[in-house]
Amino acid sequence: MKKKNKILLGLASLTLVAALVGCGTKEDSKESQSKAINEHKIVVGVTSGPHEQIAEVAAKVAKEKGLEVELKSFSDYVLPNTSLAEGDLDANSYQHKPFLDTFNKDHNTDLVPVGKTILNPMGIYSEKYKSFDDVPDGATFGLPNDPTNGARALFVLQEAGYIKLKDGADLTASIRDVEENKKNLKFIELEAAQIPKQLSEVDVAAINTNFALEAGIDPKKDSILLESTDSPYVNYIVVRAENKDDPTIKKFVEAYQSDEVRKFIEEEFKGSVIPSW
Repeated sequence: MKKKNKILLGLASLTLVAALVGCGTKEDSKESQSKAINEHKIVVGVTSGPHEQIAEVAAKVAKEKGLEVELKSFSDYVLPNTSLAEGDLDANSYQHKPFLDTFNKDHNTDLVPVGKTILNPMGIYSEKYKSFDDVPDGATFGLPNDPTNGARALFVLQEAGYIKLKDGADLTASIRDVEENKKNLKFIELEAAQIPKQLSEVDVAAINTNFALEAGIDPKKDSILLESTDSPYVNYIVVRAENKDDPTIKKFVEAYQSDEVRKFIEEEFKGSVIPSW
């Protein structure tokens, strides 16, 4: 009987140790995300297109200052933030604040902006019409299906006088907030990255600049409406809240906001992408 009790006591002890190890591992994981970032190397997430091209130049500037920057490219708008929140990235560079605010709210994350990057003015495009005035009554209008970029497309139309949104409509306005629709546009919500490929299937569409440039579309030359530069949709470098004052992050922001990067943006994109610092 004593031998049996000893065995049971031993098993209980092992179970307790295992539980403590399990708890320790979870806490260690949390702690690893809140530790200071490696001062010699960071991993930055970007979306393919202008954000990646510009970050490559920023990485070269950072390298001259002793900081290695590894870039990871994504083809959507969600994974760069989930990867950052989970600790797989140290920072990302691809989004404006309205999108970030919505993401934090929807995913219960605490990601914060630490430095302005660029403005990608949203354009309205058509393969069928040279001017928005030529767009017929009842035309189909494709717009991004994520809340912030969908709202952004609607505000471009409102600014040009083609629709009116309800009073109080904010930066997450949806097609349900359209109060007046002069051309009776039929709105079709589409995946933002796929809209350039689907442009021929609709009469008109709103396309984010990074996806437009990727598809060989020039926002300044090809758009029939272009978002004003007086826009709240400036993009940012984003990090986890606990790293917002990290000196390595500050070094990367300084590299990004350098004269070398500004010169590259102005020469490469010729006004289609605008430095915002």
